[in-house]
Amino acid sequence: MQFSSKIKSKYTPKRLAIKLNATGEQFVLKGHPWVFSNSITKINDNPKTGDLAIVFSKNKNKVIGLGLYDANSPIRIKMLHAGTEKVEINAVFFQNKVKAAFKKRQTLLQTNTNSYRLIFGENDGFPGLIADVYAQVLVVKLYSEIWLPYLEPIMESLKDISKVKTVVIRLSRSLEQSNAHELINGDVVYGTLENEVVEFVEHGVNFSANVIKGHKTGYFLDHRANRKQVGEWSTGKTVLDVFSYAGGFSVHALANGAKTVTSLDISKQALEIAVQNGRLNEYVGAHKTIAGDAFEELKKLIKNKTTFDVVVIDPPSFAKQSSEIDLAKKKYAQLADLGEQLTAKKGLLVLCSCSSRVSTQSFYDINSQVLSLKRRTYKLKLKTQHDIDHPVGFPEGAYLKSGYYQFLD
Repeated sequence: MQFSSKIKSKYTPKRLAIKLNATGEQFVLKGHPWVFSNSITKINDNPKTGDLAIVFSKNKNKVIGLGLYDANSPIRIKMLHAGTEKVEINAVFFQNKVKAAFKKRQTLLQTNTNSYRLIFGENDGFPGLIADVYAQVLVVKLYSEIWLPYLEPIMESLKDISKVKTVVIRLSRSLEQSNAHELINGDVVYGTLENEVVEFVEHGVNFSANVIKGHKTGYFLDHRANRKQVGEWSTGKTVLDVFSYAGGFSVHALANGAKTVTSLDISKQALEIAVQNGRLNEYVGAHKTIAGDAFEELKKLIKNKTTFDVVVIDPPSFAKQSSEIDLAKKKYAQLADLGEQLTAKKGLLVLCSCSSRVSTQSFYDINSQVLSLKRRTYKLKLKTQHDIDHPVGFPEGAYLKSGYYQFLD
């Protein structure tokens, strides 16, 4: 069986000689994967997206790194390698990167789990490329045209090491509109896909992901360890899962014997998937849903004096650009306040953030400032970050943080 001819590129990349200013050079030498356009002082004529950027030192004319040129992004060069040793960017280079990434996931794969992130973009040396495995299906999501000339050998390596039977390709919005390829978002480029909804296992709990139409690659794998932890602390409890999407926290809670679980999300379709995911497992508790704006629905629950033993609040990113940071901080403070009011006596409040622009310290400071104004004593029971298949290779690669706040009265 062969890959679809659609993943073959018609463009043969050129080699570009590039010089950077002092700031850009320091970033490369420190292993940072991004070079912005304003750091480039000299470049060959007519560079194109996907060309191999050979970065020279400012003064000594030594090669200090290799990357891929992206004409469509202010991050003009996505670095693949930093250092002065001679490296060839070829199929073997990418194969070794994939092997190194797979090795990092080994302890996770020894658990009762068959879904994982195999490639986490820049953090695994593949800027703008994500690869997630759901049982026997590999989903590769591309965010940049830089990968088009190199896609075939990378896909081969990913398929071989993950031993999947099917490969699906997903495209960012900008790539969907691009004329540089023949790919369609959701194309099955290897094997066959009998059902776009793929079932998989996460720490012994059954789930499903729509690998063709679902968000990102079909599911959010980064909270896996937190979902397991919340599940273990939900036995016999009433649980509220806010911004539940496909019910990750909800389903783990139900599978671990929660008394009642309420999933709250603005999307009715997401809530239907959450209910279906719950039914993939045996449980005796009740699974309720609330469709609506989280802030408004939480206020209604407070007005009705409803409380829960466990409250999990995992919002989408509130700060996708730096201009939104202040508003994001206000929203996090609001959610901490609402969450406290909904947490029952001696209950557990789990507050999460996936906004990389709001620092970990800032997020915890916001939560402690809000909760310290309340008339309840609490302790910060646990702080968590990324799961093992989301390694952090550079500062901006860290985004996920969760705080578990245990009320003592």
